[in-house]
Amino acid sequence: MKLTLGFSPCPNDTFIFDAMVHGRIDTEGLEFDYFLADVEELNKRAFASEVDITKISFHAYAYAANDYLLLDSGSALGYRNGPLLICKQMPDISKINDLHIAIPGRYTTANLLFSMAWPGAKNKTEYLFSDIEEALIRGEADAGIIIHESRFTYQKKGLHKISDLGDYWECLTGLPVPLGTIVINRRVPEEIALKVNRVIQRSIDYAHHDSLASYKFVAENAREMDSDVMNKHIKLYVNKYSLDLGEKGRKAIMELFRRAREQGVIPQLPERIFLA
Repeated sequence: MKLTLGFSPCPNDTFIFDAMVHGRIDTEGLEFDYFLADVEELNKRAFASEVDITKISFHAYAYAANDYLLLDSGSALGYRNGPLLICKQMPDISKINDLHIAIPGRYTTANLLFSMAWPGAKNKTEYLFSDIEEALIRGEADAGIIIHESRFTYQKKGLHKISDLGDYWECLTGLPVPLGTIVINRRVPEEIALKVNRVIQRSIDYAHHDSLASYKFVAENAREMDSDVMNKHIKLYVNKYSLDLGEKGRKAIMELFRRAREQGVIPQLPERIFLA
């Protein structure tokens, strides 16, 4: 059976999916017609229910939950790896609500966390995540929310951290911050969906045991990132929660959705959101 699969060109995703899309592991008879896209593009494709399996922001999942279920494998959760609110010139923290904020997409979890922390900040402009640093340098926005590898590069560009939204979440809940997840379309038979979950876990295991095997695929999609940043990125975002959400991972996800729902930031979710 052939399934469509979408994920981002970021090192954590290419590291995770390399073995399964390049035939390095047993895929239990499954084949994958895959494509790479920015996370906000992946979010929008999920809203249209176009893809069988896809990476998606946890924020975006709230708007695609009627069509997709959360898999236990492939997610990006963790401690000390949340989005950062940065700037060129440090503002008065009490006036964050008045600033013009560059965001990496309306439906990113970064925007959700920022909206929960500063619900009064409404002046936002969407940018491709990799363009936010330059937008701040050019003075197009007062502050910006950065994700992915930008957390390793912003200081070298003379930019400064205002707030760590991961710290905000961790102090609030004591739980890992849920960032992105892998979902499977509800139209896929459950037996096949469970196979997909196992194959992703197998692909992650393979990547950890032979990291050099995925190097070419990761590097060629890493947006001219140097190997040190690439490796830091993988180490930060591919962890035990990527292999299996576990009880704490699921608790973090449900707490994110509960708090966001209470604040009126997301719609009501279906009763069943996890595959199993």
